[in-house]
Amino acid sequence: MRNWHRQVKDSVSQKTIGLMRMQFWKTAVEEIYRDDPPVQPISAELWKAVRKHTLTKRWLLRVISEREKDLEDKAYRNLQELEAYSENTQSSLLYLLLESLGVKNVHADHAASHIGKAQGIVTCLRATPYNSRRRRVYLPMDICMLHGVSQEDFIRGSQEQKVRDVVYDIASQAHVHLQHARSFSKSVPAAASATFLQTVGLEDYLQRVRRVDFDVFHPSLQKRNPLLPLQLYIRSWKQTY
Repeated sequence: MRNWHRQVKDSVSQKTIGLMRMQFWKTAVEEIYRDDPPVQPISAELWKAVRKHTLTKRWLLRVISEREKDLEDKAYRNLQELEAYSENTQSSLLYLLLESLGVKNVHADHAASHIGKAQGIVTCLRATPYNSRRRRVYLPMDICMLHGVSQEDFIRGSQEQKVRDVVYDIASQAHVHLQHARSFSKSVPAAASATFLQTVGLEDYLQRVRRVDFDVFHPSLQKRNPLLPLQLYIRSWKQTY
């Protein structure tokens, strides 16, 4: 369901159809928690997970509601709005993963909140070249305005310093969230480390965008790091994030 919701925005040509799909999932979640799931493979598996791990309904509904609002297809007005979207989607999914592992720890929850926000910010940055080719820009408007950057600058793939400054400010906020999340590492149960391994990919992107002086359109950022699987394995073995 996680990937499906992420793709709805790109897969539907009309907002009404997207809203209908989101309403289906809202209804499905309500029925799942009444032990009467729809006859549909994903719903059936989600029902099993809810029963087995006592997953919190509000996290599921929060993800759906936030994705529904995202169908408006507008740029984020400010960085706080992007962070709120990330908290309600990415962080909520991490809360569900922690519940599925039986982890109930306030420090793990705090780490999940910051990691989810970092994930949302990085995803927004990584998708910028793709979205720009489609003449869409979702980066926070307040930061763009601060540096005198227009949407057209991103649409034409500008590598001007002012565009790099926008990317720097946004990437810096993701880095701050990542550091905050890791500040809880000594208090987070080892069982939660598997949930937070996405930090390896986040750190990798932030390091690479820094090496190209925050040129979000640099070709190297579109390539995979061949060492990433090894880095993930090491972190997994050490049970750290």
